[in-house]
Order: sequence, then C-alpha cells, then structure tokens
Amino acid sequence: MPALVRKLLIFAAVDGLILQPAPPRNHPPATQQAIKIDYKGNVGPLLKDRREEDTAPVSLEAHGIIGLLKVASSFFLISICGREQVAQVRGKPIYKIIDVALIPLSSQADADKAIVSAREHLKRQNKTRADGADDTDSDSEDEAPSVTDSLEEEVAPPSEEVKDPVTGQKGPVDAKTSVAEDVMHKKGMYGRFANKWFSKKGWSADSRRVQGLSSEEDLTRKGKHKDVDSTAPKEEEQPLSPTTPDALPAADKDVPEAVSPQAIPKALGGTTDSTTVTLLPKILRTTRMYFSSGNFFFSYEHDLSRSIDEQRPTSSLPLFKQFDPLYFWNHHIMSPFIEAGQHTFVLPVLQGFVGQRPFSIKIVDPKSNSVMIDPDSTPNDIQLQSWHEKIAEESGSSSDTNTETPPPEPSNGKDFLLTLISRRSTKRAGLRYLRRGVDEEGNAANSVETEQILSSPTFDTSSDKIFSFTQYRASIPLFFSQSPYSLKPQVNTWGSEETNAKAFKRHFADIASRFGEIYCASLVDKHGTEAKIGEAYEKHAKALNSSGGIDGNGKELGFEWFDFHYVCRGMRFENVSRLMDSLAPFLKTTSWTEIAQDKVTHKQSGVLRTNCMDCLDRTNVVQSACSRTMLEAQLSAGSFSIDLQNDPSTSWFNTLWADNGDAISRQYAGTAALKGDYTRTRKRQITGALTDFGLTLTRYYNNIVNDYFAQAVIDYVLGRATENIFAEFEADMKSADYFIDVRKVRQAAIERCAGIVIEGKDKDEDLLHGWTLSVPTSPNALKTATFEEAVLLLTDQALYFCRLDWGTEKVREFERIALQCVQGVARGTYITSTLAQRHMDKEKNVGFVVRYSARQGAELVRRNTRSLGSGEAVSGSGSGSGKSGVAKREENLGRFLAFKALPPRSSVASSSSSSASDAGVPETETEVVKATCEEVVRVANLSRREAGVGAGAGAGTGEGEGEGEGEAGHTTKESQLQVEEKDIISLADAKKSTGYLEQIGYSLKKMVWA
Repeated sequence: MPALVRKLLIFAAVDGLILQPAPPRNHPPATQQAIKIDYKGNVGPLLKDRREEDTAPVSLEAHGIIGLLKVASSFFLISICGREQVAQVRGKPIYKIIDVALIPLSSQADADKAIVSAREHLKRQNKTRADGADDTDSDSEDEAPSVTDSLEEEVAPPSEEVKDPVTGQKGPVDAKTSVAEDVMHKKGMYGRFANKWFSKKGWSADSRRVQGLSSEEDLTRKGKHKDVDSTAPKEEEQPLSPTTPDALPAADKDVPEAVSPQAIPKALGGTTDSTTVTLLPKILRTTRMYFSSGNFFFSYEHDLSRSIDEQRPTSSLPLFKQFDPLYFWNHHIMSPFIEAGQHTFVLPVLQGFVGQRPFSIKIVDPKSNSVMIDPDSTPNDIQLQSWHEKIAEESGSSSDTNTETPPPEPSNGKDFLLTLISRRSTKRAGLRYLRRGVDEEGNAANSVETEQILSSPTFDTSSDKIFSFTQYRASIPLFFSQSPYSLKPQVNTWGSEETNAKAFKRHFADIASRFGEIYCASLVDKHGTEAKIGEAYEKHAKALNSSGGIDGNGKELGFEWFDFHYVCRGMRFENVSRLMDSLAPFLKTTSWTEIAQDKVTHKQSGVLRTNCMDCLDRTNVVQSACSRTMLEAQLSAGSFSIDLQNDPSTSWFNTLWADNGDAISRQYAGTAALKGDYTRTRKRQITGALTDFGLTLTRYYNNIVNDYFAQAVIDYVLGRATENIFAEFEADMKSADYFIDVRKVRQAAIERCAGIVIEGKDKDEDLLHGWTLSVPTSPNALKTATFEEAVLLLTDQALYFCRLDWGTEKVREFERIALQCVQGVARGTYITSTLAQRHMDKEKNVGFVVRYSARQGAELVRRNTRSLGSGEAVSGSGSGSGKSGVAKREENLGRFLAFKALPPRSSVASSSSSSASDAGVPETETEVVKATCEEVVRVANLSRREAGVGAGAGAGTGEGEGEGEGEAGHTTKESQLQVEEKDIISLADAKKSTGYLEQIGYSLKKMVWA
C-alpha cells in the first residue's frame, strides 16, 4: 500500500496552512508532496517547499491528520500532536492518540497563535515528563478524562498503576500494606482533593494562596525547589502521554483557546448564527477532548478495522480504502483530503481499545504440564521487553521504520503475545441513554467487535500458529428508550410489531453476513424494569426462527436468556460458569480462526453476541470468561496448560480485559465499567460494590448534564447531523436521535393515517397531500404547556386531523372536517416560547390556523380506545321547536385548529440519494407553511365551487360563520377563501405570557448544561 505521511510540519502562510511531510531524524528529505489548505478550507498540492519562508516563523510537528472540522463558515484542522505506542502486530506499531491540536483557518495570525499555544503545551508536557521521572508524587499515571466527563472539572484518577514498557499498557502495582504507601502512592483513589493535595503540581498559584500554601513562585524564591530542572526539553523529544485532565489541551487552562470568544466573529468570516457563535468555544473544546481522550487508535501500516486473517498487506490500495467504513471514525471530516486526492495524508482512526501483553509458559515436564510465568518478574521477559522497547524506539520515536530482530528464545519456556482489539461501530454511535436499541437500518447501539489474538512475539507462522477469537456486543435490537433522569429508568418500547421485526431481522442478517452463525446471550433481568424488553427480545427471536430464520431458509438464531443478577446474587459471580456450560457447545462448534504458514487453516464460523442493558458491565464479565476459556483451549491445542481462573500469576489477563471493559464503558457511559474488581481479580468484594455505587452516581450526572452536548458533537463529527443540531441543543438543552431518519418515520405515519381514517372507496375519496406538524396538546387552543406532532391529511372532500400514539404507531384520535365547513385560513408568526434565540426566530417559528364550522349532529372526534369509535355529537340546548340564540349558535359552532411548522428537513445530513428524492420539497418552515396553506385553500375553493357554497362574510375571522352562501347556487370571486396574513402569536404576546419562573429555570439549566 502507498506509504502514509508519518510526521509532518504544520505552519501558517499568508494564503493558508502548509502541511509539509518531515523526514525522520538521520533520513534524507521526505519525497511526499506538501499540501496547502487555504483559509476557505480548500485542500490542494503545494509545488514549492516553503519551510524556509519568513512568512512561517513557527511550525508544529504532528504525527498525522484527523480531519478538517467545519463549523458555520470556518474550518479547523485537527492534527495529532501526541501519541503512545500500545501494541505491535507483525512488526507494525499501533498507536493511541493522546493529544490533538485544533488550528483555525481564519487568518495567518489566528493560526500562528494556535500553533504557538500547541508548541508551548507540548514543551510543558515534556518538562513534566522530565521533572516527574523520579517524582513519586507525579500525576503521570492518572487517566485521561472521558468525553462525557465535565469539560471544566478534573476527573478523579484511578488507583496507582505502572506502565508495561513492552506495550505501553497499564497494570496495577503490587499490593502495599503501608499506610504511607497507600496515601502517597495511591493518592488517586482518595479523590480529587487528595490528588491535588499530594501533588506538587496539583494546585494552581491562586488556589495555593487561598488554601494558605506557598505558591510555586514563592517556593522558587525561597530556594525550596532547587532540585527541579527548569530547562525546557528538546524539540525532538516525544510529548508526554497526557494522563491527567490538565495534560489534555481541552482542559489546559494555561493554554489560550484556538480561537478566543472575541475572535469568533472574525473566524466565522462575519455574521453567522448567534447560537453557533455562543457555542463555538464549547464545540471546539469538546471536539479536542473527544479525540484526546485516549479512545482512538491508528496505525500507518496495519488495518485495525479488520481481523488478523483479513489483512491485505500486499494490496496496492491506500489504507483508507482498505479500512472497513463501519469503523472509520474520521471518514466524514477526512473527506476534503480524500476528495482532493491527497491520500498519503488520509489516516483512518478507530475508536475502541487496543492492548497487548507478553507472557511465557515454562515447561515442567513433556506431558504438557505447564506453569505460567509472571511477565512482570522474569529475566527472560525483561529481555523480551528490551527487544520491544528497541523496536518501539526505532519505529515510533524516530524513524517509524521497523528493524526486526528476533528476541532471544528462553531456554526454559515458550513466549507468547496476547493482543486485544475492540472495534466500535460508527453506526448508531453515541452515549448511553441517547442511543438505545436499534434504528430502522438494523444498527444497534454500542456495537463493538472484540478480537483476541494469540501469537508468538514475532507473529511468525512458519513454526507457530496465530489464533484469533472474535466476540460481539450490542444493544437489544428493538426500538426502545429509557429516560436518563432516573437511577432505575423504565423501559419504553415503541414501534409496531412489524416495524420491530423488520429492524430485528435486518440486524441479524447483517451480523450473519460478517460472522456466520449467531448465538445470543441476553443478560438482562427476568424481573423488574428490564423484564419487559427481555421478554420482547426473546419473543422476536422465537418469531424469527419460526418464520424461516435469519436468512429465510431455516438459519436459526441461537438464544439464551441468563438472568445475571439473579443467578449471581450475593456477589457470587463465579456462577457465570453455569452460562459457560450452556455456551460451550456453540463455542466448540464455531471454534476460532487459525493461521499457519501465512495461510488461514481454519475459520471461526460463528459469533457469540452478548448484551445486557448497556452492554457494559455484565457483558464484560461474560466476554472475559469466554475469552479465558478459548485462550486455555488454544494453548491446550499446543500442548500447554494454564489456569487463568485461579493462578495469581495470570492476573495480567484479567487486567487486560478490565482495561478493555473500562475503555468501552467510558466511550458509552462516561465512567469505568462496574464490576471491574471481579474482572480484574476474579473476586467480588464490598469495596468494589461501593466503588460501583460511586460510578453509578457519576454516570447519572453525565447522563443528564454532559451527554446531550457531547452527543451533538459526535453526530456532527460523524456527518450524521448538520450544524443546526447546535441551535436545537441551545433551544432545548437536548439532542434528538439523529440516527433515526425522522423523514421516513413521518412519511410512514402519513401513510398509516391515510389507510385508517379516510372513509373508503364508497365515497371515492382520494388522498391529495399529507403533512406532519406540531400542534397544541389541547383542541381549540393556540398555546399549551406542551406540543406534539400530528398528521394533517387533505383529500378532495375533507381535511383529516390525526393525533398519533407514536410509541405504538397507532392513530389515537382523528377529526374529519368537510372542506365546505372551512371558513378561513390564516398564517403568520407563531412563537410559543421566548427562552432561546431559536424559539424567537420569526422565520423558523411560523404556523397557520384553520377555522371551520361544526354543525349540529356532526361527529367531531373519533377516538381509538381498543377500536375506533365515534365521539359525542354536538347537541343544541333548549327543547321543542323553538330555539334560543345559544342553541342557534351551537348549530353553527365555530372551531379552529392551530398548526406550527416542523423543520422540513431535520438536522440529519442529507445523502446524495435523499437529496435527489427531496427535490422540490420546501426548504424552510416559512415555505412549508405557505405551500400547505395555499394547497388547502385551492382544494377547498374547488370543492366549494362544485358544491355551490360561499365562503361567508367572516372567513378567517370567525365572524358571520356560515351566513354567506353565494346567490343562485354559485360562488363569486369575492366569496373564495383567501389565505390571511397575520400573526398567530407575535413575539410581543409570547413575551407577555412567559413567566419569570420559567425564565429562571431555563437560565439555570443553560448555565449547567451549556
């Protein structure tokens, strides 16, 4: 495959950013062509080397490009300025992204400012590494924060860990019994306060003064820090892995923002949406933290998106073209480079987890009795570590080229390497309660494919085999949701049986096409709030098998419902062995993948699909148990035997899987996984339960505060939403489910309503148009506390107003209005809230009112309880033939329906196919209302002419209703219905009806949420 740019220099010129490939140290100049990104976001080649120009006084060294982020009319280049090698597969290093820089493309001055800030940040990190090398109080072992953690606060770091020099992964240190050791070395486990208190760098100068402590400057003046080296590190030093929140650019308060709030209008090139201007700093900060969170991985040569047996090392295609689009997380923001043909700069990144552990097995006797050697304590493994360090140094920090030197073979054992790769799908991606269940395309939330690879350290298949075992986790593939505002949220299912069955089958057909046989292990409770969705899951699995299976030809779906919490109650997690006994036949049948002599000699023929409610905590326990069983079997096939369940020297295996579980959990729920103590130690203790309680509270906070905006950023970065998503967030402090195409949902609702409520062929009534609109929840009202979506149908004879139960996809009630009864149509500004800027936009908040008469004896509303039934008719008052004025008024009762426009296109980004199908669809809310009103009036006038009915003198005003029939049975031009232009609810009226408590509540919520 063509070589990718592994290191580049970024500097600003008068006409744009220059990206110049930089050669490694002691190598000739790079042969790759430099490129330029002008300040309008256009990418193109650069024919001249401009590194020596005076116009570029500073440059930033980067390890690759993540993409080009466009917000409003401004562009920001996202580059990798910090990486950490975490594994090596067949001599090809795999890196974790630990630091990124966002450089604005607004002007040379702004770009230079961002570059200088990034350089200073890297220097500070390198200095921290130098100062903290021998400092036991260093914070260098703390973890980077999740994207769903608070953007302004630090997160509590985990307990003290040490980094494996072979792979860069972290594992727990040996247990200490000293109180001093626990407090000083494991200060992170005691929370944020202890972390700051016991760290030399934990308190800022102002904070130290407030707490009565000497500031850093005071200590320096007094000579108390003579042992601290103040010399800045050399430029060629690798940046420190940011393992504390302060190490991330997103949380580095000493580094200026890429674009200051004052410079935002300039960066956006003039006037733009005020909401975007307000939220731009938060958008940039969240994006930077998201890609710096340690959850993204890349390799310059190895295809991380595909399993070990599907690699194509001899392919001539660029890496991004080989990369599975399902796991290509930066594809959308990389599209400018792809479209410009600059393929050597296109570096695909994967979200998930990559970890690696070497281990050795010592032969005790030739009858396959083996003893596990702790990889952290043996001389032989230290030699192996040194070999890996040499390769990492040569390939990562300097030339990124691999000089393979076989490691020394231990004389008394066999060396192995265990690699774990989790690939998180970009489909239905997002955060916990905002992405549940399945979408209409069959994509389930939190879909993760995890591959466990057992190999020799060199991946040489001439004498050893490579074993690969893959598992899959994902949310229950049905339409359901849960509210984030409860610690024990109820499950709300929605959609008809047919809708769910279609998505259910599509989901499993897709998995079967990739993995073969499927066996589902559902770990949800059989009682309580989870039972409802668990029963629906089992019901649909049985229905699928009874209707021809996954492929329609009898390919059955295996299913096991294991009530994890009930079986393992009392913290007896060892009872998971009961499930393993049930899964054993399937695991044995589908087996694993084997590679020998660089050929696939056996292919895994199926996959175990595991789920709980979140596919995190219980799923981690079961998946690690399955992987442990398969690893023992794979080693046994090579005449080696180990006990990963009980042998304490195999704790590295538990740690590796716990790290994997924590990573997936942070990406979905914002915290480490629950039940992590059992995954790591195979024991469940009360301290672990208390830790889980704290993590649960943190998840709860993230669910209701941080996740909505983070979800909006994820949808936008993936290209699933337009920038309107941020205005919608600012208006409601929420983000909708943009992986559900609301246009298709609304069209299906229109078709369903038409099939139910139009009276039928006996009256020869034809549907002309249908719309989904926002309406007050109460009839005959312009404004209510809440609004809902309803369907308005227009036939050649009547209007049908339908209220739906969107959960069951059924018509709750409907009203038929004959066109001859329509007395007037008025359209104009329709403002129902003055809390957010979007709510007060007169161009977006528009609607119309249809006034009509309901004559005595007419059936006004038909409601659906179990079947559609007629509502009560309007009756007059009084008795006998004589009628009072009230009775006469009721005979000609005037009513109205108010409708407010929904966005004609949701914030979902249109694809090329949908764009073609949407040709002619109104673009704005104003156009939607105008087109709807004109069509209703046109058809109504046509119907009135045929019936010889006049509009009446009070059309559109509600006065003189029904009194203006035309003479001689025909209508005149003056009697025709006209669309009246007037405000439904003006901005001034809306402000008068907005209470102070409502305003205060929104302001407080905005202060916390945004």
